Amino acid sequence: MLTLTYHDDRPLSVETFADILRRSTLGERRPVDDPRRLEQMLRHANLLCTAWDGDKLIGVARALTDFAYCCYLSDLAVDTAYQRHGVGTELIRLLQSRLEPAAKIILLSAPKARSYYPHLGFEPHPSAWTVPARPLLPSRGQRPAPAPPSGTP
Repeated sequence: MLTLTYHDDRPLSVETFADILRRSTLGERRPVDDPRRLEQMLRHANLLCTAWDGDKLIGVARALTDFAYCCYLSDLAVDTAYQRHGVGTELIRLLQSRLEPAAKIILLSAPKARSYYPHLGFEPHPSAWTVPARPLLPSRGQRPAPAPPSGTP
């Protein structure tokens, strides 16, 4: 039986954040070797929920939200050794508890997690869109550049 604690008020260092991303499958798609970007990701998130086994960080839910209408769950990372023990579910539940009751959680699933979210009650949305980081969108009247090969966020 795991004795874990969950928090929404514990700041993380860039090193600790990079470490949990690496210990989860999310590290494959995050800039874990770019401390400057990780620092910005932490600084600009306005809701950070964490799961701990003693002093060891074992999960994080990093979100951007207005708390009233929507909450974008950008990162849900759980140490692979602790997956399938309800840690991700509890992190999402803690995140939800900080939002107004009518606020929706929105996320883009990592490929390996596509089967995880439906059993929690998440529903697929047919009109989610992304735009590559660069090049910038064309100015009005210009034709858009061809799209690069599709990838995962």
